[in-house]
Amino acid sequence: MLIFAIAALSLDLILGQAGLVSFGHALYLGLGAYVVGILADAGIESGFIQWPLAMLVSATVAAGLSVVALRTSGTFFIMITLAFAQMMYYGASSLYDYGGDDGMHLAVRSTFAGLIDLYESEQFYYLVLALLALLTGLYARLSGARFGQVLRGIRVNERRMQAVGFPTFRYKLAACVISAAVCGLAGALLANAAEFVGPQFMDWTRSAELMIMVVAGGLATPLGPVVGALAYLGLEKYLSDLTIHWRIAFGGLLILVVFLGRGGLAALFAAAPGRAEAEEPRGAMRWARPFLKPKA
Repeated sequence: MLIFAIAALSLDLILGQAGLVSFGHALYLGLGAYVVGILADAGIESGFIQWPLAMLVSATVAAGLSVVALRTSGTFFIMITLAFAQMMYYGASSLYDYGGDDGMHLAVRSTFAGLIDLYESEQFYYLVLALLALLTGLYARLSGARFGQVLRGIRVNERRMQAVGFPTFRYKLAACVISAAVCGLAGALLANAAEFVGPQFMDWTRSAELMIMVVAGGLATPLGPVVGALAYLGLEKYLSDLTIHWRIAFGGLLILVVFLGRGGLAALFAAAPGRAEAEEPRGAMRWARPFLKPKA
């Protein structure tokens, strides 16, 4: 749950903040996992090498993909991200030296020179929890900074932001690269947790699940993706233990969340549930106010 919360948090940076709907975000989850799996198979077990490289590879692929995809918008952006992700999915399925469609067993979990033992479940858990807390804090700081406010301005009216003088393409490209790097880290963690790497990690259905977590938890909020991931995976586990038809009940609950909580689960559990959804973030700059207000 915590690992997928990190992945959902990375998606919210482009979906919630910038309004970029990507159906290929799980691509970076799979890339991060494959980097760890391939390096472990080659005898490189150090997490100090594997994890930064997983983030670097994901960020590099995202930069190349986004340069093309961000020149479009709307449905075309969705289809391009989906097409790239599925292309990489079939590419991973053809890696027969690494299991092909069946995937591969992780040779050994990442090592950290004796500082952390990932085979100790408590140490692994608290490491993931610490990373989630750190990334959530960084996300909150980033969204409250000028960078995050410009992204929200782009989401509301990109042409107006361009008229003011902001290079919106660069801002969106930077957001996509940062988001992919964090998702690549989640992929590295997932490979170690499952001790398995496969093309299933980057399938488009996984991207859809991440999107559901973000929307159900609450868009453009630091805790929304975390709450959404915990609720999604928790309900999936609980309902699947009750009945084989759990997807029917699960779908009904998701519909209720959409209708009852416009701001997602995070808004339902907020201290002041009656406050306006578009409340201005603390510390917002005056110059950003006319661009962050939704249209009438």
